[in-house]
Amino acid sequence: MEKILRNIYRIPVPLPDNPLKEINSYFIQGPERSLLIDTGFRHPECKAALMCGLEELGADIACVDIFLTHVHADHTGLSSELAAEGSRTYISAIDGEIMKKLPLRSGEWDNEKWVWNKERETLLGMPAEIIENLDKLNPALKYAPLGGAEYTFLHEGDMLQAGGYNFRCVLTPGHSPGHMCLWDEDNGIIFTGDHVLFDITPNITAWHGIDDSLGDYLNSLAQVRELPVKIALPGHRKPGDFHVRIDELIGHHHKRLAEVEGIVREKPGLTAYEIAGEMRWKIRAADWNSFPPSQKIFAVGECQAHLNYLELRSVLKREKDNAVYRFYLA
Repeated sequence: MEKILRNIYRIPVPLPDNPLKEINSYFIQGPERSLLIDTGFRHPECKAALMCGLEELGADIACVDIFLTHVHADHTGLSSELAAEGSRTYISAIDGEIMKKLPLRSGEWDNEKWVWNKERETLLGMPAEIIENLDKLNPALKYAPLGGAEYTFLHEGDMLQAGGYNFRCVLTPGHSPGHMCLWDEDNGIIFTGDHVLFDITPNITAWHGIDDSLGDYLNSLAQVRELPVKIALPGHRKPGDFHVRIDELIGHHHKRLAEVEGIVREKPGLTAYEIAGEMRWKIRAADWNSFPPSQKIFAVGECQAHLNYLELRSVLKREKDNAVYRFYLA
């Protein structure tokens, strides 16, 4: 446990078998009710670490509300287990609708969303052995919260008070369709979730029903760059210079877009899976064939987000060839 500011503490929660290693769960202590920001996986090791931190702070879980920055399981997994009677679990209305589709029991990922995922991966050229094991390869599915929980939905501009701070909810779609940051203008503090990370680059993937995840993300970055942020508290790793990092993230994705366009120009007719295999990734693997299957899923999803961006702006086009999409210059 680490004290960050007055009444604000960081509890590092380990993420077993995950390259992110840990998540920053933040606790804002109030005289009557406190606020916990993000929770870690629904995993015994995560729960033990989080509860240890809360106990060290003398927190009464019955007096703790929860704010979830976005839908991903490393941020939401324990939320349903920690929510006490009378407590509120806050999340954006957009990501909250996704949370409502979670299964009531582990392993029952057979709803419409996951069926669509398998159809999408087929169209992108993903190998059959990966597609058939999507629910086993993605740890987020195994450690996600179970369905049936009650949520309080938040919208852009809504206010939350905790520990003497007044937070405005800032909707920042991109990393997830309804990602949300908390912004305290009086003190220049923002909780960024996974919208802005400093040591790593947030994964931007294509989402069901979202035409342009990357375009949404770049717009959200431009939006929050205008805020006079003094202290940015990220969901993973260490904090840094907020405005400099936003410029770096925008530059990174423009380089990615140029890279994807260059690959298609040089090798027209590749699938998204094949294009992802041509892209440069920072990972400990000798080549694309050596990538862990779970990392291939993330890489192809990010590749698709960049392909969608370029296609919507008439730089690229897709053509269906039997059961897959192939990409060409427009």
